[in-house]
Amino acid sequence: MIRLGRIDHVGLRVADLDEAAARWSLQLGLVERKEARVPGRAFLACNDEAYCLELAAGPEPGHDHTAFELHSTCPPEAARSHLESLGVACEERERSLWLADPDGRRLQLVPHREAPTEVERWPQHARPSSTVHLGGPRRLGHVNCLTGDIDANAAFYTSVLGMRLSDRLGTAGVWFHIDSEHHVMALVDMGYAHFHHLAFDVVDVGKMRDLLDHLARHGRWVSWGPARHGIAGNIAAYVRITEEPCHVELYCDMERLADDHVPRTYPDDRYSSNTWGPLPPRSYFRFDPVAVEWERESWETRGRPLPPAGVEA
Repeated sequence: MIRLGRIDHVGLRVADLDEAAARWSLQLGLVERKEARVPGRAFLACNDEAYCLELAAGPEPGHDHTAFELHSTCPPEAARSHLESLGVACEERERSLWLADPDGRRLQLVPHREAPTEVERWPQHARPSSTVHLGGPRRLGHVNCLTGDIDANAAFYTSVLGMRLSDRLGTAGVWFHIDSEHHVMALVDMGYAHFHHLAFDVVDVGKMRDLLDHLARHGRWVSWGPARHGIAGNIAAYVRITEEPCHVELYCDMERLADDHVPRTYPDDRYSSNTWGPLPPRSYFRFDPVAVEWERESWETRGRPLPPAGVEA
C-alpha cells in the first residue's frame, strides 16, 4: 500500500524566473533559497522548510506539478510497487516518483525526510533561528483543482494515492485529507481541468488582513472573500494571480478531523460554501482575459453580466 505524509510543494512554470521569484517573495512574503537556485529553477519558502514553491522557467506559465512527501512508513520502493500493481505509469527521477492524475496534472512523490535534529521537530514558533524572516504565511497547506471528471479523479486520489475522503459538496466537489487537517486536496467539477489555487495557512484573521492590505498595494485584488466556508470551516480569502493563471488562498481556522471521521455530504448551496455571505462570482472559476477583466473592474457588481466563456467582451 501507499501512504502520504504531507504536501511538500507546488511547482509553477513562469515566463521570467528572476521576475517571478522576486514577485512571489515581495508580494506573498516568501523567501527565495538563493543557495538552492539552479539554472531554470528557483525555490521559495514560507518559514524554515526547505521550500514550498518551485518556480521553473517555461513557455506556458501555470501549474507544473504538485509534490507530496511519502510517509515515514512508506519507502519509495513500496510506493512504486503499489502504483505498478494498479497499472499506474510512473517515472523515477530526481529521487522521486512522477505520475499524472486522470486530468493529466503532474504529481511528484518525494521520499520522506527525517528532521535532522530534535529541535527541528519542535513546533515552528519554538525553533530558534537567526534567518527566519517576519511577514509571510506559516506554511503551504493544500491545493484545489477544477476537473472534467470528478469521479475518476476522486477514485485516483483515494485508491491510487491513499488519501481519505473528507466531505462532498453534492456531486460538484470533493475534499481529501492525509492527516487531521480537513483537506490537503480538493476537486470541483466544472467540466474542464485547471489548477485553481494553492493555499497558505496564516496564523489568524489579523495576519490575513495585513497580507491582503500588502497585496492590494501591489495591485492584487480579492477574487472571493473573506469567506467562512461551511465545508472545512476555514476563513479564507482568494487572490487572483494573473501571471501564472491561478489563485492564492490565505486561510486560517480550518477544521480538524477525528480518526474515525465519517465523510459528510453537504448540499450544493450558498451556506455550504460561505456561511457569511455570497457564493463566488463566476469569474472565480475562469482564467480567460474577459473573466479577469470583469473581476478586476468589478463589472458584474456594476451591472454588466460576465459574458459566457469564449465570447469577446
